[in-house]
Amino acid sequence: MGITGTLFGWAFGDPAREDDGTYVDGLQREALRNARETAEAKGVSAVAGSEVFTVLSGDDSLVELDNAPGRLVVRCTIHVEGPGAEKLRAEGPMNG
Repeated sequence: MGITGTLFGWAFGDPAREDDGTYVDGLQREALRNARETAEAKGVSAVAGSEVFTVLSGDDSLVELDNAPGRLVVRCTIHVEGPGAEKLRAEGPMNG
C-alpha cells in the first residue's frame, strides 16, 4: 500500500430503529457505498477492509444532529489510495 488519505461516507436513518441490528447494518452498507462513490469521484480507490463505522444518535450524542435527516447518523471512514490520496483527509464532518 502506498501513501493513503481518508474519506467519510454517510447514511441517515430512523433513531427509533437504532437497536435493530439488521437496520443499522444496512445503514453501514449505505455509508460504505457512499464513501466508495466519493473516492471514485475524487479519482482514488478505497483500501479494502479499512472501513470504520460510527453510529450517532441525536438522543445520546454531544454532537448537534438537529439538522441531520432522521437524527440517526452512520459515518463510515475509509482509507483511500491513488494519485492525490495523501491530500484527502476526513476531518470534522467534511471530506477535505
